[in-house]
Amino acid sequence: GLEQMNHQLPGQFGRFAFVGAIGFVVDMGTTLVLIGLGIDPLLARIVAIVLAMLTTWRLNRAMTFGPSPTSQVSEGLRYLLVAMAVAACNYAIYAALLLNISGLQPAVAVLISTGFATGLSFFGYRKFAFKTNA
Repeated sequence: GLEQMNHQLPGQFGRFAFVGAIGFVVDMGTTLVLIGLGIDPLLARIVAIVLAMLTTWRLNRAMTFGPSPTSQVSEGLRYLLVAMAVAACNYAIYAALLLNISGLQPAVAVLISTGFATGLSFFGYRKFAFKTNA
Protein backbone atom coordinates (compact mmCIF):
# COMPACT_ATOMS: atom_id res chain seq x y z
CA GLY A 1 0.00 0.00 0.00
CA LEU A 2 0.89 3.67 0.26
CA GLU A 3 2.77 3.30 3.55
CA GLN A 4 4.94 0.49 2.18
CA MET A 5 5.66 2.59 -0.92
CA ASN A 6 6.74 5.55 1.25
CA HIS A 7 9.15 3.30 3.18
CA GLN A 8 10.61 2.07 -0.12
CA LEU A 9 11.14 5.59 -1.46
CA PRO A 10 14.49 6.44 0.23
CA GLY A 11 16.09 3.15 -0.86
CA GLN A 12 14.64 3.50 -4.31
CA PHE A 13 15.93 7.06 -4.64
CA GLY A 14 19.35 5.90 -3.40
CA ARG A 15 19.49 3.25 -6.12
CA PHE A 16 18.24 5.81 -8.64
CA ALA A 17 21.01 8.21 -7.58
CA PHE A 18 23.61 5.43 -7.94
CA VAL A 19 22.36 4.57 -11.45
CA GLY A 20 22.26 8.29 -12.20
CA ALA A 21 25.88 8.63 -11.14
CA ILE A 22 26.84 5.89 -13.60
CA GLY A 23 24.78 7.62 -16.30
CA PHE A 24 26.48 10.90 -15.41
CA VAL A 25 29.93 9.32 -15.86
CA VAL A 26 28.83 7.99 -19.28
CA ASP A 27 27.41 11.42 -20.18
CA MET A 28 30.38 13.48 -18.97
CA GLY A 29 32.99 11.03 -20.23
CA THR A 30 31.46 10.77 -23.70
CA THR A 31 30.99 14.54 -23.92
CA LEU A 32 34.61 15.26 -22.98
CA VAL A 33 36.09 12.48 -25.13
CA LEU A 34 34.15 13.65 -28.20
CA ILE A 35 35.11 17.30 -27.58
CA GLY A 36 38.72 16.10 -27.24
CA LEU A 37 38.37 14.42 -30.64
CA GLY A 38 37.34 17.75 -32.15
CA ILE A 39 33.55 17.28 -32.14
CA ASP A 40 31.51 20.44 -31.49
CA PRO A 41 30.49 20.61 -27.77
CA LEU A 42 26.79 20.95 -28.64
CA LEU A 43 26.82 17.88 -30.93
CA ALA A 44 29.02 15.89 -28.53
CA ARG A 45 26.45 16.31 -25.77
CA ILE A 46 23.61 14.91 -27.91
CA VAL A 47 25.57 11.69 -28.50
CA ALA A 48 26.49 11.52 -24.81
CA ILE A 49 22.89 11.97 -23.65
CA VAL A 50 21.70 9.13 -25.90
CA LEU A 51 24.37 6.74 -24.57
CA ALA A 52 23.62 7.73 -20.97
CA MET A 53 19.88 7.28 -21.59
CA LEU A 54 20.36 3.69 -22.81
CA THR A 55 22.65 2.91 -19.89
CA THR A 56 20.29 4.26 -17.23
CA TRP A 57 17.19 2.59 -18.67
CA ARG A 58 18.73 -0.86 -18.38
CA LEU A 59 20.23 -0.19 -14.95
CA ASN A 60 17.08 1.43 -13.53
CA ARG A 61 15.07 -1.52 -14.81
CA ALA A 62 17.43 -3.99 -13.16
CA MET A 63 18.26 -2.16 -9.92
CA THR A 64 15.84 0.66 -9.09
CA PHE A 65 12.26 0.19 -10.18
CA GLY A 66 12.20 -3.38 -11.45
CA PRO A 67 10.50 -4.31 -14.68
CA SER A 68 7.12 -2.70 -15.27
CA PRO A 69 4.10 -5.02 -15.55
CA THR A 70 3.97 -4.26 -19.29
CA SER A 71 6.19 -5.42 -22.13
CA GLN A 72 9.78 -4.19 -22.42
CA VAL A 73 8.77 -2.43 -25.64
CA SER A 74 5.99 -0.52 -23.87
CA GLU A 75 8.24 0.20 -20.88
CA GLY A 76 11.10 1.23 -23.15
CA LEU A 77 8.86 3.63 -25.06
CA ARG A 78 7.58 5.21 -21.82
CA TYR A 79 11.17 5.46 -20.55
CA LEU A 80 12.20 7.04 -23.84
CA LEU A 81 9.39 9.63 -23.64
CA VAL A 82 10.40 10.65 -20.12
CA ALA A 83 14.10 10.54 -20.98
CA MET A 84 13.63 12.66 -24.10
CA ALA A 85 11.61 15.29 -22.22
CA VAL A 86 14.19 15.39 -19.43
CA ALA A 87 17.06 15.35 -21.95
CA ALA A 88 15.49 18.28 -23.81
CA CYS A 89 15.36 20.26 -20.54
CA ASN A 90 18.88 19.13 -19.63
CA TYR A 91 20.22 20.05 -23.08
CA ALA A 92 18.41 23.40 -23.17
CA ILE A 93 19.97 24.38 -19.83
CA TYR A 94 23.41 23.12 -20.99
CA ALA A 95 23.24 25.05 -24.27
CA ALA A 96 21.88 28.20 -22.60
CA LEU A 97 24.73 28.13 -20.08
CA LEU A 98 27.40 27.63 -22.75
CA LEU A 99 25.94 30.27 -25.07
CA ASN A 100 25.37 32.88 -22.37
CA ILE A 101 28.29 32.51 -19.96
CA SER A 102 31.52 33.32 -21.72
CA GLY A 103 34.34 30.91 -20.90
CA LEU A 104 32.16 28.43 -19.00
CA GLN A 105 33.70 24.96 -19.20
CA PRO A 106 31.42 22.35 -20.81
CA ALA A 107 31.96 20.04 -17.81
CA VAL A 108 30.52 22.68 -15.46
CA ALA A 109 27.52 23.16 -17.76
CA VAL A 110 26.92 19.36 -17.77
CA LEU A 111 27.06 19.31 -13.97
CA ILE A 112 24.54 22.16 -13.57
CA SER A 113 22.09 20.96 -16.23
CA THR A 114 22.17 17.36 -14.98
CA GLY A 115 21.48 18.53 -11.44
CA PHE A 116 18.26 20.16 -12.58
CA ALA A 117 17.23 17.11 -14.59
CA THR A 118 17.68 14.55 -11.79
CA GLY A 119 14.50 15.24 -9.80
CA LEU A 120 12.42 15.56 -12.92
CA SER A 121 13.61 12.21 -14.26
CA PHE A 122 13.08 10.34 -10.97
CA PHE A 123 9.47 11.51 -10.80
CA GLY A 124 8.81 10.70 -14.47
CA TYR A 125 10.36 7.24 -14.37
CA ARG A 126 8.72 6.32 -11.08
CA LYS A 127 5.23 7.56 -11.96
CA PHE A 128 5.17 6.79 -15.69
CA ALA A 129 7.88 4.58 -17.17
CA PHE A 130 7.99 1.92 -14.44
CA LYS A 131 4.55 2.52 -12.97
CA THR A 132 2.87 -0.45 -11.39
CA ASN A 133 -0.83 -1.07 -11.44
CA ALA A 134 -0.98 -0.88 -7.64
